[in-house]
Amino acid sequence: MTPRHFSLPSLALACMLVLLTCFACSAAESLDTQSLLRSADTSLRAGKPAEAIQITDKILAADPKDFRALFLRGRAHEESKNPVKALVDYDASLKANPKATVVYQKRGELHFKLGNFAESIADFDKFIEALPEQSPHHWQRGISLYYAGRFEDGRKQFELHQTVNPYDVENAVWHFLCVARASGAEKAKAALIPIERDARIPMMQIHELFGGKAKPEDVLAAAKLGSPANHDNQLFYAHLYLGLYYEAVGDAKLAREHILKAATDFKAEHYMGDVARVHAQVLRKQAK
Repeated sequence: MTPRHFSLPSLALACMLVLLTCFACSAAESLDTQSLLRSADTSLRAGKPAEAIQITDKILAADPKDFRALFLRGRAHEESKNPVKALVDYDASLKANPKATVVYQKRGELHFKLGNFAESIADFDKFIEALPEQSPHHWQRGISLYYAGRFEDGRKQFELHQTVNPYDVENAVWHFLCVARASGAEKAKAALIPIERDARIPMMQIHELFGGKAKPEDVLAAAKLGSPANHDNQLFYAHLYLGLYYEAVGDAKLAREHILKAATDFKAEHYMGDVARVHAQVLRKQAK
């Protein structure tokens, strides 16, 4: 469930879809707006969200309901770590054009990051309603279902994802977690989806841990193998899944310890990094 498994539209494709949509929206639209939209997208791809915001502000000053500019500015706000403003822009984009399918995907991701799990699922469902062929690929929906407490629906989503991604240990683990919360850890172990290979370190050791064939120290030792440049990311995954494992078997203290390590000491800037941060926030709320 790293970017190499992400089969939903990428940000670049998402933006391209929005830009292509514009040609069907208004034949009379000025070329200047098109140029500005492309410039904003280019700035985002170059890691310059502030520049993208300035460009989209110009478009929205002329047309406050331009759904493409609102979407791009929402993405820019999200890249700038301003999720509240991003959500406002995504809302406005969908109000201006409820058929802007990719915005549902992005807003669903953002709702998850904000801990709005029911809203996240609703947006992912809207995305799948428009693009049903994406349903098997949507592991993000499965994770949102887990955090919303819809464990049976989560189990089904991960079983569906297995049909298109059979070598992903993470999918097997999230399926385990859903079964464990619904029926107990022993039934989850018996139902663990077999994975023949996952080349990422330390994924196979994580799979063996959940299957009762490895110990936590085996996962941590494996995470320190390979290139030192990859150790922090490997340790992120090790601590994330150790935390989830301990939570599944009922050790709240060790679960918290490892989740917080994943969320802080080995902070990762990708979707699973967001999962760790969301889980840490859930634990903090529970502690209060």
